[in-house]
Amino acid sequence: MRPSPAGLPTPSPSRRSLLRSAGGVALLAGAGIPLLSACGGSNSASDPNTVTLGSNASDAVPKKAFAEIYAAFKKKSGITVDVNTKDHNTFQEQINSYLQGTPDDVFNWFAGYRMQFFAAKKLATPLDDVWAKIGDNFPDAMKKLSKGEDGKYYFVPLYTYPWAVFYRKSVFQQHGYTVPATWDELVALCKRMKKDGLVPIAFGDKDAWPAMGTFDQINFRLNGYDFHVELMAGKASWTDAKVRAVFDHWSELLPYHQDGAMGRTWQDAAQTLVAKKAGMYLLGSFVAQQFSGTADLDDLDFFAFPEIDPAHGQDTVEAPTDGFMVSKSPKNHSGVVKLLDFLGTPQAEAIYLKADSSVVAASSKADTSSYTALQKKAYAMISGAKSLTQFMDRDSRPDFTSTVMQPALQKFVQNPKGVDGLLSSIERQKKTIFASS
Repeated sequence: MRPSPAGLPTPSPSRRSLLRSAGGVALLAGAGIPLLSACGGSNSASDPNTVTLGSNASDAVPKKAFAEIYAAFKKKSGITVDVNTKDHNTFQEQINSYLQGTPDDVFNWFAGYRMQFFAAKKLATPLDDVWAKIGDNFPDAMKKLSKGEDGKYYFVPLYTYPWAVFYRKSVFQQHGYTVPATWDELVALCKRMKKDGLVPIAFGDKDAWPAMGTFDQINFRLNGYDFHVELMAGKASWTDAKVRAVFDHWSELLPYHQDGAMGRTWQDAAQTLVAKKAGMYLLGSFVAQQFSGTADLDDLDFFAFPEIDPAHGQDTVEAPTDGFMVSKSPKNHSGVVKLLDFLGTPQAEAIYLKADSSVVAASSKADTSSYTALQKKAYAMISGAKSLTQFMDRDSRPDFTSTVMQPALQKFVQNPKGVDGLLSSIERQKKTIFASS
């Protein structure tokens, strides 16, 4: 998720579509694009008063928010954070070669699988010493997101945001709708909305990533968090009956999705919710960007995707989380520990959120007094979750999600028949991709 210049999150279609395998070195230098490099050269002497940091926060609002955090840290510690900011897409493209070269001490990255991948390759430094100090600031679900497969901590989270079903309170009040708690109630509500002349579920998949969010919600509601993790990591089979059941459920809901999704961006779909032509919209909280004016924003609300299997309830929340990692051989380890200790505090989060109100703090001890109603509800949903997922393209290999899953899900949305053949194709391609280094 990359915040827009207006300070509200706008997932960048180009970022998602351009992501390459974290396991393949991006040879972009030959294409005239300079490779990422650290602030200092490989022979730079360690400066005890400086920590270098590789940043993907190239947009104005997050860049300013991070700068204010680092300024506060310098005031407190006397240590300067030398920030090496690169374009968001370029950073993602070249992260593997960057980390294998002479990276900065600390770098911006994502929780969950994306973090675990580099931890397993020994391209990151364990942060158990940091977590011994900051652990009490975070809920268990956030701790789980910050651990590598070896059980050690490799990540310090800063902010997050939820995916949920958004709606306008006035529309629900006008028609007497109630928030659905179960799958059957959701389907019944869709039928009622359609009868009332509304588009039950706004939907735009022109950029290919929104459909992945729908799959995730049905999958972990139906099969649980553990199966989601195994499937995204390439360990479970896409031809498993559990996966087929996800598509069977989706097929039941698909007739209530907005027609013509392949030609519509998420922003265009959101406008139908703004205009009260659609009853609901499953998306991240960045949908609020499309609502202008206090009255419209006050009318926006959301609910967790309904329960499908009572065994899993609504325990899992999709909450992409951004934060920090430490490279394999930081030059100023003591300075890095001090910086990460600070970044894991409610104080640091408060500084960031003052400059960027589109997200919520990862910490369970953060000051929420200045939160909007939507932020407070988002915070409560995330902090109360048993498990947090990171969205398909963060929970799995980016080459798999961009080259296999995005076109496969678009094919399904356009023609929900022939699911078995589609799943067999996904499984064949998955085996090839996950077998590569």
